Amino acid sequence: MSRWNLAWLIAVPMTVLTGLVLSYAAPNRDRDQDYRLVKTVVDVLAEVDKNYVRELDEKGRKKLVEDMINGGLEKLDRYSTYMNDEELRQFETQTEGNFFGVGIQLGTDPKSGMLMVVSPMVGTPAYEAGILAGDIILKINDKSTENMRISEAVKMIQGKEGTSVKLTVVHESKTGKDAEDLNIMRAKIEVNSVMGYKRSDNDPKKWDWFIEDGIAYIRLVQFIDHTTEDLRRAVTAAEQAGAKAIVLDLRDNPGGLLSSAIEVSDTFLSEGTIVSTRDRDNRGRKWDAKGDDTLFAGKPLVVLINKNSASASEIVSAALQDNKRATIIGERSFGKGSVQKIIKLKTDPPTALKLTTDTYWRPSGLNIHRHEDAKDTDDWGVRPDKGFDVVLKDEERLEYLKFRRARDLVKGKKCPQGREKRRSI
Repeated sequence: MSRWNLAWLIAVPMTVLTGLVLSYAAPNRDRDQDYRLVKTVVDVLAEVDKNYVRELDEKGRKKLVEDMINGGLEKLDRYSTYMNDEELRQFETQTEGNFFGVGIQLGTDPKSGMLMVVSPMVGTPAYEAGILAGDIILKINDKSTENMRISEAVKMIQGKEGTSVKLTVVHESKTGKDAEDLNIMRAKIEVNSVMGYKRSDNDPKKWDWFIEDGIAYIRLVQFIDHTTEDLRRAVTAAEQAGAKAIVLDLRDNPGGLLSSAIEVSDTFLSEGTIVSTRDRDNRGRKWDAKGDDTLFAGKPLVVLINKNSASASEIVSAALQDNKRATIIGERSFGKGSVQKIIKLKTDPPTALKLTTDTYWRPSGLNIHRHEDAKDTDDWGVRPDKGFDVVLKDEERLEYLKFRRARDLVKGKKCPQGREKRRSI
């Protein structure tokens, strides 16, 4: 065995052992069993290094170890993952609101398990190319996504600015025979978290907030660092322009930062519980509205949700519903009520573990998370208020998304009305 191969086999289990040493502080830990588990990993790596049909280079070894870790984590749940140094940097830049890629929030279809677009980010190359929420991604650069992990897909889709990636997608209401190849140019993604009803006729960089006189429309596309600040500006501008009611659109919003969801809820609440979390020992934390600088107090507020409204979107809609601050209209939400914490590992360069550690609970005490064996009759997600269910058929939803995209794009840049007029970028 070469010196390099020996060093690799020693370094990997040493990283695992470091975590085990820290875990020995926990009571009733079976240290012998932990050692046997680590030894199994070491033995597998040694046999691969010695007998595999082709010798793995440094990159291949690194990927093998990461795949072993992620393969196990994904068996725990689909939200836990290991992030290498590159993926950790990408994650941190995304939460700040900018990164290089095409502008897609990725997830998996809860029914088929296939790679799915949770939401395209408005105004990004993917959005303008015609990617829609609910689209199934069949291939990335002609490579099948069957059994592909989200982390691998993200790595393939993101890349240097000015380079392109080919996505083979099929819209939610179509069949595999209608798959479409889209060549999309990567760019720096500046995330707009708050949008209006349509572009201003006088200045396309500004928004017209009004559906009609007195009724303002504000859409949150995701929850990032500056969402609350952007929302406060939008609400203030709408109110100063004469808004007597606000429609807050959270449809197709995949979520984001817990802190942002709490701040957004607090924007409209003068009192009451916003959300609580619980860990496996039923310990947790509760967040209450501070009541400082509440906006739009005493005026009607409507929240729109659909089946792709997830995580932070569900926290906000549940908080406003349970505190009787807003009327909820639309479809039952996605049911993503689990908390992932970023645990930085003591590695060089830095890596991290995104691990599910807690669950979200509504102010009423009801569950948000939809477990794999959950039934439609179980308590999960957020349901519209009684009498305010608006469930769209796939074809209707596709038409709505096209209509929405037409309102979002700067006029004259592209014409998104129909696939035959759309061009790839």
